[in-house]
Amino acid sequence: MSQTAETRLPDPRRWTALVFISLAQLMVVLDSTIVNIALPSAQHALDISDANKQWVITAYALAFGGLLLFGGRIADLWGRKRTFVVGLTGFALASAIGGAAGNEAMLLSSRAAQGAFGALLAPSALSLLAVSFTDAKERAKAFGIFGAIAGGGGAVGLLLGGVLTEFLNWRWTFFVNVPFAIIAALGAYFVIREPEGGRNRSPLDVPGVILSTLGLISLVYGFTRAETSGWSAPSTIGLFVASALLLAAFALVESKVKAPLLPLRVVTERNRGGIFASLGLAIIGLFGVFLFLTYYLQVVQGYSAIKTGFAFLPMVTAFVVGSTQIGTRLVTRLPARVLMAPGFAVAAVAMLLLTRLQVGSSYAGVVLPSLVLLGLGMGTAFMPAMSLATHGIQPRDAGVASAMVNTSQQVGGAIGTALLNTVAASATATYLAGHTAGAGGPKLLQSQALVHGYSHAIWWAVGIEAVAALIALVFINVGRPGSTKLASSSEGADEETMVPAVMH
Repeated sequence: MSQTAETRLPDPRRWTALVFISLAQLMVVLDSTIVNIALPSAQHALDISDANKQWVITAYALAFGGLLLFGGRIADLWGRKRTFVVGLTGFALASAIGGAAGNEAMLLSSRAAQGAFGALLAPSALSLLAVSFTDAKERAKAFGIFGAIAGGGGAVGLLLGGVLTEFLNWRWTFFVNVPFAIIAALGAYFVIREPEGGRNRSPLDVPGVILSTLGLISLVYGFTRAETSGWSAPSTIGLFVASALLLAAFALVESKVKAPLLPLRVVTERNRGGIFASLGLAIIGLFGVFLFLTYYLQVVQGYSAIKTGFAFLPMVTAFVVGSTQIGTRLVTRLPARVLMAPGFAVAAVAMLLLTRLQVGSSYAGVVLPSLVLLGLGMGTAFMPAMSLATHGIQPRDAGVASAMVNTSQQVGGAIGTALLNTVAASATATYLAGHTAGAGGPKLLQSQALVHGYSHAIWWAVGIEAVAALIALVFINVGRPGSTKLASSSEGADEETMVPAVMH
């Protein structure tokens, strides 16, 4: 049997491998929100100033978002299995250090290390999935499960963070990663098979690594600064200008070098470009809803951290249903845009319902139906998006294509948090300036102003989600199974070596 034919045989342990890949993905997604709940307790315990507390979140986001493309290329160079195990091991060690942190510097360093190892882990997990499942129906099921975790895990992190902080202490929001990582690493080492011919042994594009890392860090940090210092602050403007120049230089370098860090065909191919753009925009709206509903339920309605976490569970359930039942069942029968565009449109409708929020709105009457619709819409759209992003990519480039999926999500999350929070704060200040306290007193006025700000920002989220739906409808033009092929990431590639797709 030829090597090519042999590598096309399905891995008999692929479903067991999916368990460990999904566990690792859940750990990374949880970590983007679980620490948020524990932050006040950690700040008090380690005497972190208000000015520096944001770095507990920002250190992770900068390292993770800035190093993702490099991590994807390392996965292609070293092999996905090895990169996956190294990422898990490093993530576990960084988490243990964070949980044991005795001072601010130790905690912030551990968060940066978590982000760096997460940047190795996330793209290797998605690319392992892409090359392990070659049958269309099996691939649909696998990506349905993975998509549900990728989209709904953040809400689970809010619940788990609340439970651990309230019943144990904040340190367990770090320690909880250690058993996850050990189980996933051991399982991956003994179960996952690295496909032959999947490595890209081209020389490492060092200028590309430096320019992309600095450009992405400047972009993510620029949005973080915008949230804290304002959009017109010189530091904010400087970071955005630096990011634009660095990323433009990166694109120029990638078009010239023989072995680019990011082959431009990966992002300029119409369908993949549509995926990255629509997914990034959709995440902006999703993170905005997470942010404002968490504030609304805790600050305005007085929910505890645990109760807030449980309030998000219907969305997680709906996300799983949308991804594993609707998306998985229809993705081999319908064009991708027929799932993605309506999915994002349903999410926009869910956010539209949330613009009706009032100080005394009931959870069952306003919040619950919005969360259910949001979960169904996003789950249905995420599943084909995750699969299509690695469609037609050679196995040796699957890592960097997977990294682009994660990069669009990270940048979308940073934009969503900064942009929508700034819009809400401005609307709240305007409301307070134009109103005086009535019968309910200053406390009621403050709550009314906050809710006005949330509603105003959610209107922006509605518009952004609608644009995501439009991009998916216009740019993603793959048809029914078997009708169209996506361009490979490398010209002249042997078609037999490409990662099969759910939809063609």
